Amino acid sequence: MTRGSLRQCAHLLDDRYLAPYADAIRGRAAHADARALELTGGKGRLADWASAHEYYGLHRTATGWVFREWAPNATEMWLVGDFSEWRLLPRFRLHRIPGTDVWEQSFPARAINHLQFYRLEVHWREGRGERIPAYARRVVQDPSTNLFCAQVWQPRKPYLWKHAAPRTRQSPRIYEAHVGMASEEGKVATYAEFRDNILPRIKRAGYNVVQLMAVMEHPYYGSFGYHVSSFFAASSRFGTPEDLKSLVDAAHGMGLRVIMDLVHSHAVKNERDGLSLFDGTPYQYFHDGPKGWHRAWDSRCFDYGKTDVLHFLLSNCRYWLDEFHFDGYRFDGVTSMLYWDHGLGDSFTNYGMYFDGSVDDDAWCYLSLANRVIHEVNPRAITIAEDVSGMPGCASPRKDCGLGFDYRMAMGVPDYWFKLAEKVRDEDWNMHGLYYELTNKREEEKVVSYVESHDQALVGGKTFFFQLVDSAVYYGMGVDQHGLEIERGIALHKMARLATLALARNAYLNFMGNEFGHPEWIDFPRAENGWNYDHARRQWSLRDDPGLRFKALGDFDEAMLGVVRSEGEPVQLCANDGDKVLAFWRDGLVYVFNFNATESFTDYGIMVPPGKRFRLVLDTDEIRFGGQGRIKPRQVFTPEPVVKDNERVDYVRLYLPARTALVLARQRG
Repeated sequence: MTRGSLRQCAHLLDDRYLAPYADAIRGRAAHADARALELTGGKGRLADWASAHEYYGLHRTATGWVFREWAPNATEMWLVGDFSEWRLLPRFRLHRIPGTDVWEQSFPARAINHLQFYRLEVHWREGRGERIPAYARRVVQDPSTNLFCAQVWQPRKPYLWKHAAPRTRQSPRIYEAHVGMASEEGKVATYAEFRDNILPRIKRAGYNVVQLMAVMEHPYYGSFGYHVSSFFAASSRFGTPEDLKSLVDAAHGMGLRVIMDLVHSHAVKNERDGLSLFDGTPYQYFHDGPKGWHRAWDSRCFDYGKTDVLHFLLSNCRYWLDEFHFDGYRFDGVTSMLYWDHGLGDSFTNYGMYFDGSVDDDAWCYLSLANRVIHEVNPRAITIAEDVSGMPGCASPRKDCGLGFDYRMAMGVPDYWFKLAEKVRDEDWNMHGLYYELTNKREEEKVVSYVESHDQALVGGKTFFFQLVDSAVYYGMGVDQHGLEIERGIALHKMARLATLALARNAYLNFMGNEFGHPEWIDFPRAENGWNYDHARRQWSLRDDPGLRFKALGDFDEAMLGVVRSEGEPVQLCANDGDKVLAFWRDGLVYVFNFNATESFTDYGIMVPPGKRFRLVLDTDEIRFGGQGRIKPRQVFTPEPVVKDNERVDYVRLYLPARTALVLARQRG
């Protein structure tokens, strides 16, 4: 690391509590720089080195086919498939390239055909096993045996892309989605159905980024895509690679960017279908012994210190950008990657916990290199870290000794909302605490704020709306019904989302369907529930039915996204815990919240920035949003000068109904 880059770390070290750890912070950054130099030999970009997927696996050549696999402990290896009648034939036997751990064989063009199925037969000194090639780009499941096989995927005509990725500078408003559960029918939906039916909904709702979950092939549907087996294969249960490309292409044509969940935090423990014991050893891709097992997730943990593992994972980062034109990634399980104990049970209450030897420095290095590769391939790519630990520098640029993520998930925000909804009486909600939780972040980092993601509603949890209204959702959501539980739930659902979006520090996220108050929880078909799909789908008819109040919630979410701007820093104007009133100013808009459960206020004075007039542009209490319509629409308020502490300030006088939020726009001229 140069003297200049050492000085550039000062921005991160502006935090005086990090000063004692300056050498450790710089040391981690220097280690990543040195590792990148080692991998590239000082020649070219790291992204150019991260191209293992173009070398390993099955590839068509000018004269035929070539197949390569990395397997240090293997003693013999065969390609087995339709083309060999599933026998170990001499002409499909691979040979080890002298002086390497790479197995290779070339085949004539007529030996292998598009759509044929294949796998590997791997032998080692202690045994043998069937394996799916590590770099397989298409993997399908045989419905009769439930076994997975690689499939030759070499269409005669490559997919022709129609649309370039949007070149937008808008703050990300992310619609987190799962293709398989996107249908209202009890089934596994497809890429094509998502493209045709769901993308238009996302665009119309006002989101500008689609985040797709469970894209990488995983043997067990109920894992939600988190137990990945084939890292270079798009899940075949949703359709073909061309179907996924068409989805991304169509999204780009609508002005939507598309990112995907990238699961490099662990891998499925399956041996035949995954990477575990691929060459007969437990330590080829993973740590040996207990370090190689994630006890909470029952999965395998990568050894990020191995060069060949880095080659595999960094190439995977590049592959999805190149092949499918994804616009970035949400990195799953970053906390689990960074800490030897996976951060399980840790509260991270002091800075020493980041520098006490509990951090896997090789994992830190890998994440830094991954961000470097991604942004070299696409400088406009979005990278988001799912990190609950608050690792310093997680969302800081590399020049500041950070990991280089563009955003960190603000995971404390949904925890806070659910704590309020579940455990704190409405009359005890603290306005200062709420404002703090919604704005709390490191000065140098950007975060993704959200009321709920998929995490909150997984088995054992609830959607936020269901947490608020519980069983009343089943009998009280008609437009002519006005039960107390439903009125409270509808009001707080809107107010929570508006406050979170309005105070979002740079990006905002919502999980598919939760914008209109999707009820209940998420549970994929499994033996324990009789392979039932009732909770692995989205009930869009609730959103579309004018006779139900779910539509009002969806309409509000759409209106909210059309009004709220997320630029500039928010300025708190009022936080009255007694009245339960919170107000702040941001980017030309004044936001006023009355969280009081029972009391409405007349002529409530709210300090506003200088301006001649302020127009009401959004009111959560509008009838069309499921409210009571207690405020006249589009009112204009003229500020009154008041002398406070020997200073002239402006106030507007507002009627604030209980459990209502207002947005006022400063009028020009």
